[in-house]
Amino acid sequence: MIFFGEEITLHTCKGNVFFHFFFTLCNFSRSIIVYTNRRPRKMVTDIEINLIEGLKERSPKAQQMMVERYGRHVFSQVVRLLPSVEDAEEVYQDVFLKVFLNINMYNEEKASFKTWVSRIAYNESITWLRHKRREVIYFEDQDGEAERLSEAEVEATFGHPNQETVQLIRAALKHLPPEERSLITMFYYEEMSVKDIAYVTDSPPNTIASKLFRTRKKLCKIIQMIQS
Repeated sequence: MIFFGEEITLHTCKGNVFFHFFFTLCNFSRSIIVYTNRRPRKMVTDIEINLIEGLKERSPKAQQMMVERYGRHVFSQVVRLLPSVEDAEEVYQDVFLKVFLNINMYNEEKASFKTWVSRIAYNESITWLRHKRREVIYFEDQDGEAERLSEAEVEATFGHPNQETVQLIRAALKHLPPEERSLITMFYYEEMSVKDIAYVTDSPPNTIASKLFRTRKKLCKIIQMIQS
């Protein structure tokens, strides 16, 4: 990839990711409290301050460092939203180009640098999906069956962390719409706070919490359907 006349080496991550979020799937209420009330961290580290300054100066070294530091994170985010690895690679490049061109718009008072990058990755992916308009059928809880599931049913369905449960969750995630799939993985896998997810998706925190609650039940219903 070439940015501002310099060739930048891209590092992508195409391997499968093992999901480590069973404890939060099975104890959603506690997880919402933990991730919502997480102690604030320093928004921008000293390394990121130097990186941002370098990006503002359009330094090729800073651009390469940016790709190396955030490449895996960005690619894993877009590949979960888009239909194929090839599509993800296309959007992946667009994300970094947008970061480089809009670096002056970053405001550390609103979000950490990584969360700001995540917002760009999310928006670029959603924009790509809307423009392509591919016909894909996802699970919709039209009869409200998933909504009526009890917490006991949800916990029994997710069960214990083992290889079979991992495979079921991976299979079920594919049947969720991209936005819901991204919501689940940001909260459970990336362990982002509700506040950060709200910033990434440009939604109120209460809306994110409600969507997570409903989507978790949809995921449970899909697993039940796969098992039946």
